[in-house]
Amino acid sequence: MSSAGERVVNGKRELTEGLAAQILDLIRGSGLAVGTHITAQELAQRFSVSRFPVGQALQLLATKRVLVHEPNRGYFVSDAKIPSPEALGLISRDDASDLYFRIAEDHLHGRLPDPVSEAYLKELYGVAKAQLNGVLGRITQEGWAERRPGYGWSFSPMLTTPESLEQTYRVRLALEPAALLESTYRLDPETAARCRAAELRLLGGAIETDSADALHERGVRFHEAIIGASGNPFFLEAVRRINRIRRLLSYRSMVDRKRYRQQCDEHLRILGLLERERNEEASQELRHHLEHTIENLQEIRPILEH
Repeated sequence: MSSAGERVVNGKRELTEGLAAQILDLIRGSGLAVGTHITAQELAQRFSVSRFPVGQALQLLATKRVLVHEPNRGYFVSDAKIPSPEALGLISRDDASDLYFRIAEDHLHGRLPDPVSEAYLKELYGVAKAQLNGVLGRITQEGWAERRPGYGWSFSPMLTTPESLEQTYRVRLALEPAALLESTYRLDPETAARCRAAELRLLGGAIETDSADALHERGVRFHEAIIGASGNPFFLEAVRRINRIRRLLSYRSMVDRKRYRQQCDEHLRILGLLERERNEEASQELRHHLEHTIENLQEIRPILEH
């Protein structure tokens, strides 16, 4: 039997390797160019963890020559061929994401008490405190659970139905096309190229091989990138908030992947129009894209209600 100290060490190692694998998938999936600056703060916000474990993961990737560390400047994508997590000897499946989805699924099915203690969750899932806290931090960031003073955690009933997921898309339908029409809109070429590379990678076969988490992240990155170019930070903040809280049901919709080729094609059309500064047409195309997604939600409703 392992000691408590050994479990803590193993939990920290799994968290570091899991984050390193996620960062590696982000670099590969986004087609980040050689020399791209990778910041711990941005990654900590994206993965809803503190900067310390992110810093450890960046150090690990630097030792494996995926990143180059420059003193007083930070980490940059190296010129080496970017391998898969498995090729680097990292965990093949992100344990943190696996734990996240197990908690999400149990919550959706009403199998968890509410409120629930950390001790109960640690025993139920057989995980170390460090790993559990990292996942609970991500869940809190996404808005579907919160810490209760003096006793564990309480879940929000917010996004546990197909209707609530559709409502988030209707808010996005009101916001996102409008963001493309801002007078301050400017999509820089580097961002556009990164978005295009990610879509082409999916069309090249990654639709079938990427995890549900990675597919969700790809969509989030695309929409946040084009909305972030509006020059109006309030559009981006609103969309980010929606993206965080809709994830609980969105990941389940990834089971049905046949619609993703159409979504990639639509993303590429929107991108092409924005690059040619035809923003009114891009706004209309984005509206049609979101309307198609809402229609698709009706087709996959049995999956969401399962």
